[in-house]
Amino acid sequence: MKKLLIANRGEIALRVMRTAKSMGIATVAVFSDADEAMPFVRFADEAVRLGPPPARESYLSIEKIIAAAKRVEADAIHPGYGFLSENAAFARAVAEAGLVFVGPSADVIHRLGSKKEAKAIAEAAGVPVVPGYRGDDQSTSTLVERAKEIGFPLLVKASAGGGGKGMRIVREAGELAEAIDRAKGEAASAFGDDTLLLERYVERPRHIEIQILGDQHGALVHLWERECSIQRRHQKVIEESPSPVLDLARRIAMGNAAVAIGRAVGYTNAGTVELITDTTGRDFYFLEVNTRLQVEHPVTELVTGIDLVREQIRVARGEPLAIKEPPPQRGHAIEVRLYAEDADRGYVPATGPVLDFRISDEVRVDSGVERGSEVGIHYDPMLAKVIAHAPTRGEAAALLARALETATVAGLTTNRAFLARVLRHPAFVEGALDTHFLDRHASELAAPARDLRTAAIAATLAAWHARKIARTILPHVEPGWRNVPFADQTATYACEGETITIAYRHLGGGRFAIGDRTIRLISGGDTIVFEDDGLRISRRVVTAGDKSYVDGLVLALEPRFPDASREALAGGLVAPMPARVTKVLVKEGDDVATGATLLVLEAMKMEHAVKAPEGGTVTKLAVAAGDQVQVDQLLAVVTPAGG
Repeated sequence: MKKLLIANRGEIALRVMRTAKSMGIATVAVFSDADEAMPFVRFADEAVRLGPPPARESYLSIEKIIAAAKRVEADAIHPGYGFLSENAAFARAVAEAGLVFVGPSADVIHRLGSKKEAKAIAEAAGVPVVPGYRGDDQSTSTLVERAKEIGFPLLVKASAGGGGKGMRIVREAGELAEAIDRAKGEAASAFGDDTLLLERYVERPRHIEIQILGDQHGALVHLWERECSIQRRHQKVIEESPSPVLDLARRIAMGNAAVAIGRAVGYTNAGTVELITDTTGRDFYFLEVNTRLQVEHPVTELVTGIDLVREQIRVARGEPLAIKEPPPQRGHAIEVRLYAEDADRGYVPATGPVLDFRISDEVRVDSGVERGSEVGIHYDPMLAKVIAHAPTRGEAAALLARALETATVAGLTTNRAFLARVLRHPAFVEGALDTHFLDRHASELAAPARDLRTAAIAATLAAWHARKIARTILPHVEPGWRNVPFADQTATYACEGETITIAYRHLGGGRFAIGDRTIRLISGGDTIVFEDDGLRISRRVVTAGDKSYVDGLVLALEPRFPDASREALAGGLVAPMPARVTKVLVKEGDDVATGATLLVLEAMKMEHAVKAPEGGTVTKLAVAAGDQVQVDQLLAVVTPAGG
């Protein structure tokens, strides 16, 4: 294997390239028009443009990827995770093109990639499964009938793919039809397959997965477990290894079950067997097999010392596994997924420029972005994986929380501070986890009141220092100098629905009177250091236009003469994020009830329903299906009854 093409993007493309280069293998990136300036494209030895941003026209196009591999004379293709990584047709096309697919065989992907067949295989191997429906009849009427037989609560999920896409919890019969329709739409969009299966929903489960690794010589081992119970919308947020709840006997039993499933299909390369347990970890049930590398694979790498990508490549080259039995684990590793999203507003995806990106070098950072990157609407909102490894779980959690608290990701909203709060939460520290953790502790994990005044002072001092070093006329005169100072200078900022004004007077020599205190500026630049009554404070300030980013806060400098004509449209519903309108379910003149779905938006492969906040009449529709909308763009107006 001399040249490897990575059929993916972002963080995982970079991750695979780094290991490949360390093994003396040339790397090839493929990229859409939206990704041409991304770090993974520059890092590769060669890069091939695929076409327009939509995944179906780029990263999901088997023909384009195979053509790219042939064009650069690649020997092999690594699929990463997501996109085509669990697509049997892709694996088969790679083999038919005379290339090596770095993953299991197309037949194994086909058999295990179907969740319903995977459950049958697990049952035959003696592994317990959750009761449900896996039939071929996919009509809505049949699915509704079967769902009622299984009982509620019920999980509706896509048979193909993963990542929480095409998945809905249904708690009563009246919710079924919409849940099935939405799940089918998401599954078709994300995986090109809208087949669904139904499962009895286990309340408060723990999500445990087992990493397996097999070679072409009959060796198959497990590399212990990862706990992935901290989830939002069925998508993992925090993963760790080892699980804080399992004893050795249960860990061995789960590992043996995973190996049994792998042996039943002749599994080769890396894969993950996913299980759920009750809160104690005693009883477990098979969920599915992910026939690819997992997002959370670094925690296994850190506790076992095994580079999983390296082993994938070695197995694909026909080499035997470097290990023959589960390796001993070293310490504890925890990973968080750093997303461009607003965790305090329902995890709404965010877009925008990455103006600054700095995370402590005491943790591992697998990032897909850097300072200057642009995060758009087309792909998953994950920016990076941040992983801590320490001798104990408590130390790993503290190290990771501190790295997040001191990190700077400016330019767009992220879940950085939210993740740190989860890691510090007493229940997380105790290991009291289940897949409803975030919902159950939502009020305790809400963003606390933050120190706007200190952030505003830092922004004001940063602006003053920038003016000082930029001035060319009378450069020896410091900004704000007045022959007869009759009033303080002011800077007014809007931040998180509040307005804060800093009134300051420059006293000379970098000293400022702010209120009844004297502030001394120690140093300027990207990091502002100042002293307030003997307390030295350091804040990183990133400024773009009229906005300053400080401690995760966005302070918008208000103009001295604001536009008084700006006002909100009563009853107006606006887009919570940049997105594409996929469905418009009402028309002007329709009467709608409180909570009725008016439109459906799609952003980053997830659907978002826009609902009427109260009953009334649709008096305006500002968009149509297929439209691209920006954040805060007007979508519709619902005039309340009698309004």
